[in-house]
Amino acid sequence: MRIRFAAVAMVAAGITGLAAAPAMAAPATSGTDTVVCASVLNQPCISHQADGGGIVGVAQVTADPGQLTMVRVDVRTQASWGSPWETVATATTIQYGSATAVTPRVTAGAPRMICATAGPALDVARQVTTCTNPF
Repeated sequence: MRIRFAAVAMVAAGITGLAAAPAMAAPATSGTDTVVCASVLNQPCISHQADGGGIVGVAQVTADPGQLTMVRVDVRTQASWGSPWETVATATTIQYGSATAVTPRVTAGAPRMICATAGPALDVARQVTTCTNPF
């Protein structure tokens, strides 16, 4: 009976951990428009900087120093509601350890979205893609 209780407790802890991981990877903005990311290995953290001159997409990923890491960030826009998303700017960085990629500044009409893919450069199955909500 004790073994069953222990197994149920371990399963519940695992489910709680899996449910919390995406929330920990989400960026949090402070009052100075700086993005603070949780350090979740191989999970991209996305931010953007928008002003009158355009928008810049930024993605960063935390990785083991010995891992060849890839991070790619895209700025996407939609011409009209329901039309396909078009990538208007992209940047890719490949290096050992943690990495950051920053797109060139572009002028893009609303709606816009920032997407990022990150993870081990040599293991596509372990790369993770995430996008912001349209803004």
